[in-house]
Amino acid sequence: MTATTLQPVPTAPIPAPAVRTSLKPVGESGGRLDGAWWPRSRDLVHELPSLIAVLDKRWGRITRVTVNVRMWPLIPAEIPTGSHILRLGWFDTEQEGADLCLLSYHTGRWDLLVIPPECAPATAARLMAVAADTHNTQSASALLADAGTAVGASQLADRDSEGGPHACGPVFPKAA
Repeated sequence: MTATTLQPVPTAPIPAPAVRTSLKPVGESGGRLDGAWWPRSRDLVHELPSLIAVLDKRWGRITRVTVNVRMWPLIPAEIPTGSHILRLGWFDTEQEGADLCLLSYHTGRWDLLVIPPECAPATAARLMAVAADTHNTQSASALLADAGTAVGASQLADRDSEGGPHACGPVFPKAA
């Protein structure tokens, strides 16, 4: 009788893809946004830990994040980041749909433009550059509105709330 044993193939851990962010230079302020983040999906549990790992090193420990409920299909109350538990909060009309608000006990508040994962790379690159420009005074919604259409921000909000078309695809997809 012949016995075959399979040895596990040693594998190196697959590194996580780089976080796609563009941030204003340290110490620079002005405008409504502190930069942009282009997640690969709308899964906060999967996407936020790697973003927080990058931002914790730059801005100090991020303890709380608020998002707009229309941008994300599932918003848990807490997400483990590897170094600490991140608390999440959500708003509807009180927070811009494409805004990610990051809070820290010790060092303050930052707002990032969230570029929809479906956005074309060239459009996303342009949005990331503008959001991190120290002279930019536009809001997250205004930047998305300017990304590929001449539609005003109020009309964009109407279309997005219905999952309508946008330069980066539906910014706020219809609920399933």
